[in-house]
Amino acid sequence: MDIATILGLVICFAMVLVGVATSGGLQALPSYFDIPSIAITFGGAFSAVLAANTLQSFISGIKSFGLILKVPKNNTAEMINNIINLSNVARKEGLLSLEEAAGELDDEFLKKGILLIVDGTDPELVRAIMETELVSMDSRHKARIGFWENVGSMGPAWGMIGTLVGLVNMLNNMEDASSIGPNMATALITTLYGSLLANWICAPVSNKLKSQNDMEMMQKEIMIEGLLSIQAGENPRVIEEKLKSFMSPNERAGSGDDGGETDG
Repeated sequence: MDIATILGLVICFAMVLVGVATSGGLQALPSYFDIPSIAITFGGAFSAVLAANTLQSFISGIKSFGLILKVPKNNTAEMINNIINLSNVARKEGLLSLEEAAGELDDEFLKKGILLIVDGTDPELVRAIMETELVSMDSRHKARIGFWENVGSMGPAWGMIGTLVGLVNMLNNMEDASSIGPNMATALITTLYGSLLANWICAPVSNKLKSQNDMEMMQKEIMIEGLLSIQAGENPRVIEEKLKSFMSPNERAGSGDDGGETDG
C-alpha cells in the first residue's frame, strides 16, 4: 500500500473536520451531511462523465482509483541491473541464449523485446514495435488520468447547480422564514461538496496517476535502449552507463555499480 497517498487523503479530510469542529463545535458536524447535496454534486458529476464515456471505460476509470493505493513494483535500478545481466549473458553465450533467460522475467514488455531480438528482427523494426506498444500504453494511462480530470472539472460545476437549486427553493419559500436557513445551507454545502470532490479526490488521483505513468514510460524507454544496445553488441559497462543516465544522481548513488563488466 502507498502510505503517502493514504495519509494524504486521510489528513486532508481530517483537516476539514477539524476546521468544522473548531469553528462550530462537534454538534455542527451533522449539518454538513446533506443527502440532496450529495446526490446533486457527486451523482451529477459522475453521471455526466458516464454520459461522455462508454460503460466499459467508465468502469475502468473508477477502478483506476485503486492504482494510486499501490506502490509500483518496478524498481528502476533493479530493472537496469537485470538488463545488464542479460547483456552479460548475450556477450558470453550469444543472443540466442537470451530466450531461456527471458522465461525468468516478470515484465512482459521486456520479455517481448528479448524474443524479438532472439528471432533476429531488424533493430529499427524492434524499436518501431516497442515504441508503438509504448504509445498505446501511454494512451490507455492518459484515458484514466483524463477520467479523473473530467470528474474534477464536473464537481464544482454540479456544486454550482446544487447552489442554484437551493437558492430557487429559498426564493420560492421566502414567506416561510424557517425554510430559508435549510435551503441556504443546501445551496452552500453543494458548493463545498463540489470543491471537495475536485480538490480532495480528483486532483490527487489524477496527479498520482500522471506520476506513475511518467515513471513507467521512462522505465520502458530504458528497456528499449537497453535491448537495442544488447542487440548491437555493446559492452555491458557502456550499456550500464547509458541506462543510468536516465536516473537522477541520487538514484544512481543508491543503485550500486556492480552490474557491468569491463573485459571483452
